[in-house]
Amino acid sequence: MLLLFDIDGTLLLRASEPHRHALLEALTRVYGLDDPGLQAVPAAGRTDTQIARDIAIACGLPEGRFDAKLDEFQAACTRSFLRCCPASLASRLAPGVLEALAALSRERTVKLSLLTGNYEPIARLKLERAGIAHYFAAGQGAFGSDAEQRELLGPIARERAGAPGPAYPRALTTMIGDTPLDVACARADGLRVIAIATGPYSAAELADADAVLQDAGQLHAALSVQAVVR
Repeated sequence: MLLLFDIDGTLLLRASEPHRHALLEALTRVYGLDDPGLQAVPAAGRTDTQIARDIAIACGLPEGRFDAKLDEFQAACTRSFLRCCPASLASRLAPGVLEALAALSRERTVKLSLLTGNYEPIARLKLERAGIAHYFAAGQGAFGSDAEQRELLGPIARERAGAPGPAYPRALTTMIGDTPLDVACARADGLRVIAIATGPYSAAELADADAVLQDAGQLHAALSVQAVVR
């Protein structure tokens, strides 16, 4: 079983402010935008590039100019996050995450991976500072630096998980997230999805998932049930 974990709102809670600061600082440095933080755009469940693009357009930047410097923006965002990320994010771990990852990592038939809208260097540093990076192998997962549209990330994560052979089977892959966009991302690739109501959305708002949990402490049991059903 391949498990694709979202980060913000799923593995970590209230850890996005330094990330937001880095994104806004990079928009100012690369595109010369004045006060990009004044623009209110939705962020939960979206990729870093989607968020940055919407802010830039709201500030009056033409899309062509945004795209022309996108690689530079990603690099600047990463550098800024490296400067402002707290030395420890251990206190930001969501309830039950440590226990769930420890239990799942002991399962020989389970492969842990990531599917997140964060740019990969930012995602990896968050997990390192939270003390859980060792559960997620390098070269695996899919990130906002791989594709702007989150719906494209499922196939990328499965291809990496199956390499050098065929992509990891959809029937053996489950996404784990905390927003309706995580659910939509899973459905776009024909995947099962478990929603955890630790982010900004209630259990009722996540009802389209195959299962909705109150916290990650229920995850191991929920996945065991899924395995039996299969």
